[in-house]
Parts: sequence; C-alpha cells; structure tokens
Amino acid sequence: MPTYQTSITIHASVERVWAVLTDVENWPALTASMTSVRGLDGREIAVGSRFEVEQPKLRKAVWTVTDLTEGTRFSWESASTGVTTRGDHLLVADGADTRMTLVVHQRGALAGLVGLVAGGMTRRYIEMEAAGLKERSEAPA
Repeated sequence: MPTYQTSITIHASVERVWAVLTDVENWPALTASMTSVRGLDGREIAVGSRFEVEQPKLRKAVWTVTDLTEGTRFSWESASTGVTTRGDHLLVADGADTRMTLVVHQRGALAGLVGLVAGGMTRRYIEMEAAGLKERSEAPA
C-alpha cells in the first residue's frame, strides 16, 4: 500500500489551523494542486460529507469524510477503479504552534501501479497543500 506523508510546523493555534483546514472549498485559493473543491452536501466537514475535487492531471473525484475528531483530525476517501485513496489530516498543538501532518494512503489491486506512475506527483501535491495551508493559517485573520 503506497503511503505519502508530510509534516509541517505552523506558527498559529490549532483552532486557527483547523478553521483553515476544514474550509476545503477554499483550498484552490491556497494551492495550485487543487482546481476546484465543491461540497455535495454543504460546506461543513462531517462524517459522510462528500466533496467533489478537481486536481491538475487527475480525474475529478468524490471524497467522502470517513473519520472526524473535531479540532484535530479528519480523514476522507475516494475510490476509483482498482484504487481507494485515503487522505488523513492531523493537527497537534506544539506550544503556541501547530504540527500538521498530511498522509495519503492508497490500497487496492492497482495501488502499486498508480504509486509507480503518480507517486512523485502525489508527494508534490501534499507538500504544496501543506505549504498553502501553513501560509494561510499564519496570515492575519
């Protein structure tokens, strides 16, 4: 199962980072790795909420929130032929700062092949997303 991970320290409170992180429809303004994010069940992150995500060089995908711990973590999944991808978003307070970790896991019959073909792009995209979330979280509200 291919797994990609990045962690970053953000000079902002967990509450501020959580507010930016869970405003997923605004992610395209933060990173070039996202073209469009649209809530299919509203804008709120809740277990079962679905979001249509468009990213450069990838097919449009529907991501469903599968796990949520308010204020510190959420996970969502998207399935396509032969591959299910899970994205984990984790926040941990570190004094006045926040440590954010983004993880992408892929499983299924074609996960290894997808990892070979698109692993580098996946790594770049999560690093771009982390950098964009950091920049927005550290900016004045």
